[in-house]
Amino acid sequence: MKFDTPAGTNPIDRLTVVGKPTDRIDGPKKTTGTAPYAYERHDVAANPAYGYVLGAGIAKGRIASMDLAAARAAPGVLAIVTHENAGKLGKGDMNTARLLGGPAIDHYHQAIAIVVADTFEQARHAAGLIRVDYARAKGRFDLDEQLRAAPLKGDSSGEGSAAPPIERVGDFDRAFAAAPVTLDQRYTTPDHSHAMMEPHATIAAWEGDKLTVWTSNQMIAWAVGDLAKTLLIPKENIRVDSPFVGGGFGGKLFLRADVVMAALAAREAKRAVKVALQRPLIANNTTHRPATAQRIRLGCAKDGTITAIAHESGSGDLPGGGPETATSQTKLLYAGANRLTAMRLAVLDLPEGNAMRAPGEAPGMMALEMAIDEMAEKLGMDPVAFRVKNDTQVDPAKPERRFSQRRLVECLERGAREFGWDRRSATPARVRDGQWLVGLGVAAAFRNNINMKSAARVRVSGGRVTVETDMTDIGTGSYTIIAQTAAEMLGVPLSAVDVRLGDSTFPVSSGSGGQWGANSATAGVYAACAKLREAVAAKLGFNSADVTFADGQVSAGGRQVPLAQAGDLSAEDAMEYGDLAKKEQQSTFGAHFVEARVHALTGEIRVERMLAVCAAGRILNPKSARSQVIGAMTMGVGAALMEELAVDKRFGFFVNHDLASYEVPVHADIPYQQVIFLDEVDPTTSPMKAKGVGELGICGVGAAVANAIYNATGVRVRDYPITLEKHLEKLPATAMA
Repeated sequence: MKFDTPAGTNPIDRLTVVGKPTDRIDGPKKTTGTAPYAYERHDVAANPAYGYVLGAGIAKGRIASMDLAAARAAPGVLAIVTHENAGKLGKGDMNTARLLGGPAIDHYHQAIAIVVADTFEQARHAAGLIRVDYARAKGRFDLDEQLRAAPLKGDSSGEGSAAPPIERVGDFDRAFAAAPVTLDQRYTTPDHSHAMMEPHATIAAWEGDKLTVWTSNQMIAWAVGDLAKTLLIPKENIRVDSPFVGGGFGGKLFLRADVVMAALAAREAKRAVKVALQRPLIANNTTHRPATAQRIRLGCAKDGTITAIAHESGSGDLPGGGPETATSQTKLLYAGANRLTAMRLAVLDLPEGNAMRAPGEAPGMMALEMAIDEMAEKLGMDPVAFRVKNDTQVDPAKPERRFSQRRLVECLERGAREFGWDRRSATPARVRDGQWLVGLGVAAAFRNNINMKSAARVRVSGGRVTVETDMTDIGTGSYTIIAQTAAEMLGVPLSAVDVRLGDSTFPVSSGSGGQWGANSATAGVYAACAKLREAVAAKLGFNSADVTFADGQVSAGGRQVPLAQAGDLSAEDAMEYGDLAKKEQQSTFGAHFVEARVHALTGEIRVERMLAVCAAGRILNPKSARSQVIGAMTMGVGAALMEELAVDKRFGFFVNHDLASYEVPVHADIPYQQVIFLDEVDPTTSPMKAKGVGELGICGVGAAVANAIYNATGVRVRDYPITLEKHLEKLPATAMA
């Protein structure tokens, strides 16, 4: 099915199942421990062996020698794979570094060996007996130092945040110089780890030249393609199965070392092998969100009109990698005739930087939305009013191109009313509650909408419906919204729909990432269901144009037949997209409001309450959508207050590579959270009239926290995370009395 004209009225608009707050149909499996996650697939391979991956002990250089004798002689050891016996390997298109290192080492904890043994403990013990001599080389580990000579670089996050090396609209330099009120500030965000609950894990088994991997992956077709290119075997010989993913956040978009090393180990040991990357290797061996150094300049008229806006960002990655596209939202979020955005990319020998939830916008808005608040203060304007004044209904660089839907102002104004914004003190450090300084903060939320081709297969048999697609559920509720879509299209209750996901033998879907999954995957199911409706109508003797599917019945022209009488029928189709997204800018918008408290004596920061107001097209399942948004808000709190991968600039690795030292928010850190969805449909995105919402919840919330802290204390911290030692000595003197 080709989607190239805006959607009209269709069966989804009945909203008998779609749009209802629905419990997740996979909930019982997850709460009873029967959901088949990768490492616990006891049903797929009898008596698997255990693999333990050894990571490189240097960040840059070569392996001079490896002594495997003691490891080979250890109890229970079945095989050891290194670069010396792995055979010729390629590299996937979406991998920056090789997934098996040696003799050259590209980054710290790059996989250099896997030990296979009868038990996990035996494999781990033997891996500790491997003796590796390295020839260490000088590496580049300091982002600030490398950015001094880094070239301009344009690229895409792979999740819709594309940006050129430099983009100019109007004459920024002239307008900025002439502006009566200006701001020129630098902001930094550190490296972040995905820190998902489920580690990267895989069971691999060979049957002749056919390979099956049961793994934890967000994008099944991408994994098949890159695994084929890495192992140099045909795609047709690979099956990837990932029905449940225990968190990904972008860290499992791409093929990683657990899959490749398990496959190599299984081939060498001639036995199924299971591998889970230990937590330190997840931080250093897989991917992370790169650190950024951002400069934002704003020029305004005295009435608050933005006349000049520039956003420049620098980040780093391994050779061949790409930048963190932190400037992308600045091209679209606010009006302004004179604009400049630019990115620089430094070459670093740190582990690979890549997509993490809302790549580009998430760290970019941490800077931009703090700068907007700072300019509002210079102007003597309320921060909400300043944002509203500079709203635009068109692409600032292409005024002829309107937004398909843009309700940012409504999000801001609705949020201000709900949150009690009128009680905010315009003067910082004026509100106290005992020993606590209290402040309110706001930030806009923005994330572009992305449509991805997505296919599905739908069968009906005896009135029951089965949906098959390689779409994944990464904890987001894909099973449920896909079932809701099929139930709505075919007029059956949710209980009559079976959903099968995550298997590469199923039709290729959009996969999960970039907040494109819900709209795209359900649109693919819509296409397959529309085709099946035609087949059912023909089988039952109806005119498909007039037929209605409802309450398990198929009816038209006063005649009604049970769906079950259609027998066994199936249909497969994909939703493909025309150029509607080029004609109108498709984006999602929102507003974040935060109340923060800072202890006057200790500098301790607590977030007290949070509100997100979102305008993101039709909300397919408000219950799971709310879960997505509050999860994103929680990640935003982590980014604002605690998350930071600390770089050892001498040896080139992330020091705090476990969950004991890489701090993430826990329940005690997260207060009352409220989410409001505006009633919206966007017919330009798909027949579902939906857009993504999962990543919108993180875009801007870090800045809202930072702005609330400033309002509480009068101390502006521009280097994330905002930890107490960065403002403790600067707290108001009266607060220390």
